Amino acid sequence: MRKVILDANFLLVPFQFKVDIFSEIEALIGGFEPIVLSTTIEELKRLSAVKSEKARRNFSAALELVKKCRIVNVELKPGESYDDIILRVANEGKYIVATNDSKLRRRLRDKGITTVFLRQKSHLEVDGYA
Repeated sequence: MRKVILDANFLLVPFQFKVDIFSEIEALIGGFEPIVLSTTIEELKRLSAVKSEKARRNFSAALELVKKCRIVNVELKPGESYDDIILRVANEGKYIVATNDSKLRRRLRDKGITTVFLRQKSHLEVDGYA
C-alpha cells in the first residue's frame, strides 16, 4: 500500500474546489494510506488564526479532515521550512506527496518523488508515478 503525504494546501482542496481527495487518489493509484506530518498540523493551526471567516472555516475543516489520516511526528530542523521537511520525509520514506504548491512540486520532481496535484480545479493528476 502506497503512502501519500498530504500538505496543508492540498487539505483545503475539498472545501475550495469540492473534490473528494481520498476517492480521487484511490482511483489514481489504488489503495493508499494518507499521511499528515505533525508540522502540517501546526501550520494549519497557525493559519486558522487568520481574520477572514471563510479562510478560518476552511482551515478548521482541514484540521477535521486530518482525523482520517495517520499522523507522523516530525521535528522542524533549524532553518528548515515546511516544504523542506515534506521533501526530506518523502525522500527518506519513498512517499508520494499530494500538493498544489508548484515550487514544492518542482523540487519533488527534481528528486524523483511522485506528486499528486489538482488539475483545472476539477480533478487530481499524478506526476512521476511509475
